[in-house]
Amino acid sequence: MPAILVSGANKGIGLAIVEAILREQLDYRVLLGSRDAARGEAARNTVLANTACSSDRVDVIDLDVSDEQAVATAFAQVTENLQARGDQLAGLVNNAGIAIGSRADMLAVNSYGLRQVSEQFIPLMQNGSRVVNVTSASGPNYVARCSAQWQRFFMDSHASWQQLDEFMQQCLTSSELPGLPGDADYGLSKACANLYSMICARDNPQLMINACTPGYIETDLSRELTRGSGQTAAELGMKQPADGARVVMHLLFGDVANSGHYYGSDALRSPMDRYRSPGSPAYCGD
Repeated sequence: MPAILVSGANKGIGLAIVEAILREQLDYRVLLGSRDAARGEAARNTVLANTACSSDRVDVIDLDVSDEQAVATAFAQVTENLQARGDQLAGLVNNAGIAIGSRADMLAVNSYGLRQVSEQFIPLMQNGSRVVNVTSASGPNYVARCSAQWQRFFMDSHASWQQLDEFMQQCLTSSELPGLPGDADYGLSKACANLYSMICARDNPQLMINACTPGYIETDLSRELTRGSGQTAAELGMKQPADGARVVMHLLFGDVANSGHYYGSDALRSPMDRYRSPGSPAYCGD
């Protein structure tokens, strides 16, 4: 039975993705990645109760995406898990992310962490397997506020990981770089994640690798960002985690023709340098 690894899957959108896979794709099982093992086991119990699926379709993987050694340990755990079952890793969902913390924290989890997991686990995947990077509309919104020079950087299909790494190191050593917004570290980290998705797709043409925004979803992360607004989640336009899983499910299992792109929460292709409202025409640029 092919397996799909989902990081940050013990709650919120990650947990909703796990449940959607178990309910809708009966020939697949899930490796539920969680930074905290106890929370991972609790999440596993929740999805088993909610989906009434067989217990052998969900295994917990201890996975802290920002810790290089923890990622290596998770790789060994996954490899052993797959070999014991005679299975293949058919999908990877890089969902883990944070929105509160320093610029260093944001880049460590949302950008470097996403790459660490991808580089470690992609070698386990067969041709045609899919990788979905859950980023955010904050990425394109950030790029839209950049100077033309930096917009070209974030949209450069020929960019290398070395160039992106050097840029992020610059961002870590300098609080302000000319032409970049200085007040949007979360958007910065997600713009970097989108660019890495494009680089990773180009470097792995045997796979289908795309990024997406789940939309404005009510999670612990979003509630923290909007605390003190005086409005309810519904009043703020937030949707439920199950809604955020829709585009991920499309990119994992749907009819997706190309790799290295970014998709909106409505599962239509979107530009990486500006916001496209859900329901508006799909982006058709390069």
